[in-house]
Amino acid sequence: MHLHDFLHFIFFKMCIHLALLFITLMAAPECTSLPTKSDSIRNNIHNILNIAQITLVHIQKLRNKEPPQIEVSTPPIDGLTGISLYLEHLDHELQSPFTDLLSQIQVDVSSLDKRVRSLALMMDCPIQGKPSVEPRETLFPDSQHYVTLAKVQHYLQNLPTNKDKLGVC
Repeated sequence: MHLHDFLHFIFFKMCIHLALLFITLMAAPECTSLPTKSDSIRNNIHNILNIAQITLVHIQKLRNKEPPQIEVSTPPIDGLTGISLYLEHLDHELQSPFTDLLSQIQVDVSSLDKRVRSLALMMDCPIQGKPSVEPRETLFPDSQHYVTLAKVQHYLQNLPTNKDKLGVC
């Protein structure tokens, strides 16, 4: 093999490798890029709404075993800070030695609160640290649990219609 043929062969091999590299990089730009902040926010909002829907399913399963609906009022859904504060309040109401039946709902609400807090931090919203709260003793724990469950259900049913509030502080 002459030097000229050898150089031609090497040049040809390099061209093929460069062409393959170029095609790979151009054909799959989505695979090589990281998600943007707006993509992360959109994904977080989607996940928050999914957790809310799952929690409503869990509540509905409990409702089949419980007395009729209880009318409650909940604060308006006005932004991530307020949502997180109220979810934290509900989380504390669900924590009690008498709430074994509601433990899955408490886990759901706690998870939802963590996701909302994460989104709020991502969006630079003011968020308060979680204070330590002692479980409350009530005279009628079963009645209190029905009321708390109704509050959680009412609040989460309103979340999808107010999903635009998940994008503001």
